[in-house]
Amino acid sequence: MAVAEELGVTHDTVLYMKEPPDRKTLEHIVSILEDPVEDLVRKDSKFKKLELDPDDYVGNPEAVVDIILQHKALMQRPVVVKGKKAIIGRPKSRIAELLG
Repeated sequence: MAVAEELGVTHDTVLYMKEPPDRKTLEHIVSILEDPVEDLVRKDSKFKKLELDPDDYVGNPEAVVDIILQHKALMQRPVVVKGKKAIIGRPKSRIAELLG
């Protein structure tokens, strides 16, 4: 992550398409996520192709975890975890705020 490198912060990068997070990891992320849990699901063309309803994920951590386990490409990224906080790193300035 360029922002972490610019700040000189040691970090681990998880290539989620090659090594997708398991249920336990996703449940941990949603439990400490500072953003609305539904924001962790990308509402892109794949989401639309699957004919999913965005309202099904509003305030529903279990549904979010389930859909990401089924379709890892729907996970919004980057997700940045530091201690007991997790954020979706968009815009990039949010990453600097968390890590700085």
